Amino acid sequence: MRETRLLMGMPITIDIDGAADAGLVDTVFDYFEHIDRRFSTYRADSEISAINRGDLPVRDWSGEMMEVLALAAQTKNETGGYFDIRKPDGSLDPSGIVKGWAIRNAAGILHRAGISDFFIEAGGDIQSCGRNASGLDWSVGIRNPFNADEIIKIVYPRGHGVATSGTYARGQHIYNPRAVGDPIIDIVGLTVIGVDVFEADRFATAAFAMGRDGILFLEQTPGLEGYAVNSNGRATPTSGFGAFCQP
Repeated sequence: MRETRLLMGMPITIDIDGAADAGLVDTVFDYFEHIDRRFSTYRADSEISAINRGDLPVRDWSGEMMEVLALAAQTKNETGGYFDIRKPDGSLDPSGIVKGWAIRNAAGILHRAGISDFFIEAGGDIQSCGRNASGLDWSVGIRNPFNADEIIKIVYPRGHGVATSGTYARGQHIYNPRAVGDPIIDIVGLTVIGVDVFEADRFATAAFAMGRDGILFLEQTPGLEGYAVNSNGRATPTSGFGAFCQP
């Protein structure tokens, strides 16, 4: 069973191998819709928008909001400030951490329902488990940042999470928080593999903001592997990345 819907401003795909209740797929998509209603900075009726307007006192913030903000603060600390959800105007934008967190939680819904073979992708961030309909490990293609029709590397996550940050699809949207307003120009794409998609996603955003030093950060951080493509088209993997390229 494979289905794609447009939610949270992006295509979200759920692929479940074997028999599954169609209602379960609806449950997972409903969860993503719930997350969008709470965290979208593009929706005037979202909780984060109300917080940024000053309409919602801290005592009324949801448990989910408090959890995400705590995780964002933890990530900021772990990355030396390169991950920061506070924008220059003082507002909060947790989108750099919410997607991976939501995908991981969606995977938990499937796990609790007894599903052991599945693939969830939201805007290029992926959590897979088990095997596909052909009985093979799920595989993920890394696109050429300069040619979206070309796959330059195939990885086999085997239960790990995969997240990609870059400027080639959405344009310049990640900035170095230590030099406010300065765009990242020395790398154009960075794929991170983590123990799960949440870990991959939060560190992909931070490592990309580090520019050319991001791949070194990933190399030195246990549990993370990465593959960076610079503005000249040269790719640099971490030392353990190749292990995920073997079928």
